[in-house]
Order: sequence, then structure tokens, then C-alpha cells
Amino acid sequence: MSHAPEDSGEPPERYRAPALDKGLDIIELLAATDLPLTQAEICKALGRSPNEIYRMLDRLVRRGYVSRTADQYELTLKLFALAHLQAPTRRLVSLATPLMRDFCRRAEQSSHLAIYGQGHVLVVAQVDSPTYWGLSIRVGSRIGLFNTGSGHVLLAFASPAERDLMIAEHEMVPGERIPADLAARLELVRGQGHERMESQQTAGVVNLSVPILGPRGAAIAAFTVPYMPRTDGLDAPGLPNVLDLMRQVAHELSQASGVVAEPAARAFEPNGGNRP
Repeated sequence: MSHAPEDSGEPPERYRAPALDKGLDIIELLAATDLPLTQAEICKALGRSPNEIYRMLDRLVRRGYVSRTADQYELTLKLFALAHLQAPTRRLVSLATPLMRDFCRRAEQSSHLAIYGQGHVLVVAQVDSPTYWGLSIRVGSRIGLFNTGSGHVLLAFASPAERDLMIAEHEMVPGERIPADLAARLELVRGQGHERMESQQTAGVVNLSVPILGPRGAAIAAFTVPYMPRTDGLDAPGLPNVLDLMRQVAHELSQASGVVAEPAARAFEPNGGNRP
């Protein structure tokens, strides 16, 4: 008769789930591997036959936990996104969502909230424009650090040490590169308290981004609007008005996160606080 170790306090392993064990083995293997693996490599590493692995890989791909390119497999960001549904990100999203809905109603624009973690800029909240047009970014999407307003704000409002780490560990998305004037751009963003840049992904869109600050004055998230100007003559808030509304949302969320220090908070006052 087998017994659990006397000092473990754990009962014997009475209930087994071999299929679940195989799935978890695959996920843990891919998480510990820098490069994608073929099915044969996965089978060899786990000491299992192709028949044991094939259907499990298929299910993991269909459920979105693993992606397949040609004959290679790698983890997606689904587990990462699920982890960020927990506090404190879940609390931030809970606080931000009603403010974002009100903002989108008043600004007649779409908006999203992005955070940085483990080498990625991840969209954790999205609210559509109440009008019949707008640009939406799917929740869970991984976006660029160096070619988006969100990424610029997260970098600009990070400590020098945190910024160096973010740059070193970031995993590039397609079409992304580090601009030659990055340092000067980040200094400008920090000085004016927001980013305003032509979208590098979509023509005719201006990315407006402001930071949500944490207690230490660093950005814990970026609030971004892919601003689309109206050309039909209807009376909708212009870009300066939209930016002022964004600052109000960012100021309220930053206060909820414990920010009370100056001068960083002045960046969120209407009309910019320190710069026009």
C-alpha cells in the first residue's frame, strides 16, 4: 500500500485525470521553452507517443491556449490574459469600465486600456464608440511597445530602470521596430503628459494616450483613443476636447490608485496643466 509522505499532510493520489495531466504537461513544456516546438519534439521531451499528444494539441489550439504555425506549436497569451483578470488588474478594469463608457458617449470615440507585463503590452479593456463608426482593439490583443501611443506612455512614465528592463525584454510584434529618436520622444511625452501621434497601423487615425499613474508615479496602464476625425460636418468633440476628457478619466483613475503627488498629477488637469 502506498502512503503520502508523513510530513506532507496530503492524501494519497486517489483521483487521476490522465488527459488533464497531458494537457498541463504540454503547457508547462511550451512555457519553459523559448522557441516553438514540433509535435515530434514535444513527444520526445514528454516521453509520450504521437497518438497521446496529437488530440491534446488539437484541443489546446482550438481553445486558444496554443498556436500552430506550419508544424510548430507555441503558447498564446491566453494564460497571460487570464492571469491579468485577477486583482489588481481586475480592480482597475472594474473601476475604468464605467468611466470609459461615459467618456466614449461624450467623446463619440472608441477607447481602450493597456498594461505592460512580462514583455508585452496587453489590451485589458475596450469600449466602442456609441456611433456607428469607430476603431476597436480586441481585449487580450498584444500591441507594440515602440510604435503605439500606449507603449510610448507606458515607457515614458516608467523609472529609468523599469524602462530599460521593458525595452530589453519586450517581444516585438509584426512591423515593430525601435525608433532612432525614442529617448527624445519619451521625454516629450512625459513633459506634456500625453502622447499624440499618427497611427503607424491605420491611415487617418491619431493615437491619443494618457497614463494611469500608480502610487509611485509610474504608469500602471495607458488609456488610449484611436481618434478618428469626422468629415461629415456633424458637431462632435474635436481632438483638443477629446484629450481634455481623457485627462479627466486618467486623473480620476490615478487618484483611485493612490496618486496624490505633484507635479505628475498636473498632467491630467484640463488643458494639460503644465503645457498646452
